[in-house]
Amino acid sequence: MHAIARDWREADLTEADRALCAYAEKLTLRPTAMDETDVEQLRSAGWDDRSIHDATQVISFFNYINRVADGLGVEREDFIDNWGEN
Repeated sequence: MHAIARDWREADLTEADRALCAYAEKLTLRPTAMDETDVEQLRSAGWDDRSIHDATQVISFFNYINRVADGLGVEREDFIDNWGEN
């Protein structure tokens, strides 16, 4: 799991998981650049529409809640390790 956090491109992932990571990264960093080809790439990698919907909901929720926490200045707990550093 930490290998994915360090750099998902270098992690040992299936084609389907690589497609999902690319989708999640684009939705997180460049949401206005999303288009129908992004969903088609997931379908081509084996994801069905329900799974794509569910993944999009989870990705979007985490993006939302992180922005809320950042906007309010919420600090992380000391007992939480940074992913990818251990």
